[in-house]
Amino acid sequence: MAPRMMPADRKEPPVKPNMQNMLTQAQRMQAEMARVQEELKDERVEASVGGGAVKVVMTGELSVESVTIAPSAVDPDDVAMLQDLIAAAVNEAVRQAQELASRKMGAVTGGLGLPGGLL
Repeated sequence: MAPRMMPADRKEPPVKPNMQNMLTQAQRMQAEMARVQEELKDERVEASVGGGAVKVVMTGELSVESVTIAPSAVDPDDVAMLQDLIAAAVNEAVRQAQELASRKMGAVTGGLGLPGGLL
């Protein structure tokens, strides 16, 4: 006897997701993300440019904690160079802090790639 064929227009009923389970998982992830955000407050990154002439320390929350400028970097006749070094050091510290936050949040979200601001 040949196997019974189902009509092409007849489809299996969709599987209903377990909403309670999904909600519980989302709440767990939210709590874990809040914990990681708290940890980022205590994390520090350090960026140094110009062979150590300018150093910036920044928190994981992108707050500049300190800027150190070597006396040799201070040339009254070339203020623009010092300004460039400071900007470069701050930008590098921001990049490092964002990378740190992304790495830590990625461990929580499992790489879900949530849209901006929804780390």
